Amino acid sequence: MAVMSEPEDTAGEAGLTTGAVARRLGVSPTTLRSWDRRYGLGPAVRPEGRHRRWSPADIAMVEEMCRMTSAGAPPAEAARVARLRHHPTDPPTDPTSPDASTPTAPANDDGDGDAEDDAGAGPGAAPTDRRPEPGLRIPARRGGAGGGLPLGGDVRQECRGLARAAVRLDAPELEQRLLDAVDRHGLVVAWEEVMVPTLRAVGRKWESSGDRYVEVEHLLSWHISSTLRGVPFLFPRRDPVPGAAPVVLACTPGEQHSLPLEVLTAALAERGLPTRTLGAAVPTEALLACVRRTGPAAVVLWAQTRSTASLPLARHVAGLEWGTAGARRRPAVLPVGPGWDRRASAGFPRCSGLREAVDTLGRLCEDGARPPARGH
Repeated sequence: MAVMSEPEDTAGEAGLTTGAVARRLGVSPTTLRSWDRRYGLGPAVRPEGRHRRWSPADIAMVEEMCRMTSAGAPPAEAARVARLRHHPTDPPTDPTSPDASTPTAPANDDGDGDAEDDAGAGPGAAPTDRRPEPGLRIPARRGGAGGGLPLGGDVRQECRGLARAAVRLDAPELEQRLLDAVDRHGLVVAWEEVMVPTLRAVGRKWESSGDRYVEVEHLLSWHISSTLRGVPFLFPRRDPVPGAAPVVLACTPGEQHSLPLEVLTAALAERGLPTRTLGAAVPTEALLACVRRTGPAAVVLWAQTRSTASLPLARHVAGLEWGTAGARRRPAVLPVGPGWDRRASAGFPRCSGLREAVDTLGRLCEDGARPPARGH
């Protein structure tokens, strides 16, 4: 059924529908409804028995919310400031209330016909057809029909929302969902149970669709990277470990996949551990120079494929020494990533996941804060 939409020039009188405001801001209607339920960022006037309409002041409030979250502010704080600036007389919304944490569909919505499962149009598209684009509908259980991303049936619900936003190329929605996942579950769970399953599903879809969905993978990766880099500044973390030696994190020469190093860097920062992250495809001489100059407790070497995993490099880094005679130090080396098989990494510490890697590096950093025994 075709859906009628209000003309854009009614904002000053009757106001705009949720769908029209979403198109103006470049976000999904689901995001606006979520902000309304969680933070009270909705229309100030809601006539009983009629569809909701957004006034210019309401629109300015959510525009402020978009600007602040894009600049890196935590969503709850951005919402509080936006509401105080534009609707200072509204009662505060408790984000811990059941209505805020468990969204339910409004009984009297704005009639745009763009609920989350049917939001097939990207930002700026008119909601004149409720059929989703190919690949948008995510199966609700394993073996479900549809051309969606192959998430499977045992993933968190957040993965499905994140996947839908990625396929729509809805950048504001991606940013919001990623921040919400970290805020709700913590970095380790958000990475292992939300970000990684969605990334893998996008990768499988790309591999099976003849090089389609590359733009989806790039956009999702970029926003995950942005979220990870902002985590130490947006969320509480421990005080720095006094005297802890740093951890150097680097991709092996030729290795371009640096996202796992970014999440490990953020997780170590949450623990108050110092890091020196060099990123992708680090030349051997640059890595060795960094190790000699910083004297790290540990060096993490990431390799995605066997062709980039270099056992001679790992052994060479592990053999570096610094310090005065009688009190020499060497770094622990952690070869991490699927490129290192058990035989290639024999003799080095092994970590089966992010949490174990953070715990292992934490112990090494704390040990590095204590002076070594003389002659050792």
